[in-house]
Amino acid sequence: MPERRLDARLNHERVLVAAAEVFAEHGLQGTVPDIAARAGVGKATVYRNYPTKDDLVAAVVRCHVEELERRTVAALAEPEACQAFSRYVVDLFATLAQHRLLADALAAGTVSTDRILALQKELLAAAGSSLRPDITVTDILVLVGGAVRQMLRLDIVDEAAWRRYGEMVVAAFRR
Repeated sequence: MPERRLDARLNHERVLVAAAEVFAEHGLQGTVPDIAARAGVGKATVYRNYPTKDDLVAAVVRCHVEELERRTVAALAEPEACQAFSRYVVDLFATLAQHRLLADALAAGTVSTDRILALQKELLAAAGSSLRPDITVTDILVLVGGAVRQMLRLDIVDEAAWRRYGEMVVAAFRR
């Protein structure tokens, strides 16, 4: 396959950035015309890169999941594991407040998070002595996932409220 022209690659990147912004603001109600306008391209350019809206949604979710994986790896690299774990959980809530599409995808279970769960398990093990001894990755899924589902259902948009619930979840994990 030949290398894409520079302008085509730039348009592709602009479409992806615009889609992330539109979906963050409007969730799945964001439209291809909204995304095209935000990217400064025509609808045909969007459809040339992403034949369906679902393809575009999947690409944005993949980008968010990759970023979440990078943040999990970064938390693992921090020297103080307990503080890193606490910050990570609170930041996870803040991230989900900013990226509602990711929150929706995680809540619906439509995205693979196996790698992130494995990293979270390592993070739990590193922070172990400061946490309840019975905490597992399943507990993260239940407490974070349950809170996220309810916050989405209640349409809570204030990032400070999301962080507050993240802090409460962290408190539930502590000894």
